[in-house]
Amino acid sequence: MMASDTPILELHDLETRFPLRNAWGRQTGWLRAVDGISLSVARGEILGVVGESGCGKTTLGKTIAGIHRASAGTVRFEGNEIGTLSPTAGRALRRRLQYCYQDPGASLDPHWKIGRALEEPLVIHTRMTRPQRHARVREVLTSVGLPETHLDLYSHEISGGQQRRVGLARILMLRPSLVILDEPTSGLDVSVQATVLRLFLEQRERFDLTYLFISHDLAVVRLISHRIAVMYLGKVVETGTTEDVFATPRHPYTQSLLAAVPVVGGARVVDNFVLEGEPPSPADLPSGCRFRTRCPRAEARCAVEAPKLRRLQDGRTTACHFAV
Repeated sequence: MMASDTPILELHDLETRFPLRNAWGRQTGWLRAVDGISLSVARGEILGVVGESGCGKTTLGKTIAGIHRASAGTVRFEGNEIGTLSPTAGRALRRRLQYCYQDPGASLDPHWKIGRALEEPLVIHTRMTRPQRHARVREVLTSVGLPETHLDLYSHEISGGQQRRVGLARILMLRPSLVILDEPTSGLDVSVQATVLRLFLEQRERFDLTYLFISHDLAVVRLISHRIAVMYLGKVVETGTTEDVFATPRHPYTQSLLAAVPVVGGARVVDNFVLEGEPPSPADLPSGCRFRTRCPRAEARCAVEAPKLRRLQDGRTTACHFAV
C-alpha cells in the first residue's frame, strides 16, 4: 500500500505540560513534555518518531491518542479536531485511532484469558452479538499468526513476541485507521523483532493502516518508516524522508544519534560527531537552543535565540540556525 498525499493526522502547536510540585505540594513550575509540535501524517504512511529516552515521544503518542490531555494546540484526525468533539463523538472517532502500549503484557488483565481480553473492545464499542464477536476474535487472532488455542491462555503463559501479537490483535478488533506503536520491538530478540516487523507490514496492507512508529532503535525505524521525525526535549528538531535523514542528517542532534549507531563493515554516515553528557532536565531547560549544552558547534547566538523549525531547499525541516 502506497501512502497518499491526504493527511490522516495533523498536529498544530501541540503542547503537553505537567505541573511540578515541591515537597509541600505547591506548584513550582511546568514540565514541558511536548512543546509546540506541528506535524502531519499522510494516510497509509509510516512515520517514525525517534529520540533519546525522556525526549517526549511517548507523551506525544499518548496525547494524540487522548490518554494525556493536551495543554494547548490542536489534534486533527480524519478532518475532525478531536478537542472540539462531544464525548460521544470523541469516543466514536477514537475507535479508529488506537494506541499499542510498549509493554503489551502489562496492558492485559492477568486475570483474564486472551479470548476475553480480545472480545472486550467489541463488547464496549459495538452491538455485535456474541457469535459475531467470537467470530471476529478468531479472525483477527489468526491474522496475527496465533492459533485459536491461545484464546484459553493467560497473558503470562505466552512469550513476549506472542504478547506483542495479542496487543496488535486487540487494537485491530475495532478496525482502526491509525495505530500508534510505542516501542513495539523493545526487549525482543533480533529474530523475533524481524517477525514482529513483518507482521506490522502485513497488517498494514491487509487493514489499510497508518502507523506512528515510536522507537529509540534507529535501525528498526530505518527498516520500516517512510519518514522520520527526530525529537529532543519536547520539540521536533528534524523531519525528512528516511532515506534523506540517514544519508545526510542536517541537525547536529540527528548527526550525533547516527554517529552512535553501531556499524559492521563500511563507513558510518557521521563519523566525527560525538554526543557527550546527559540531556538537561525537562524541568530546567537551557535558554535558546535546547541542544546547545551538548553541541560542539554551538555559538553565542544559540544561547539567546531558540531556532525555529524551518524548511530547507531539499524539502526536509530542521531546527538549527546553521543547517543548510
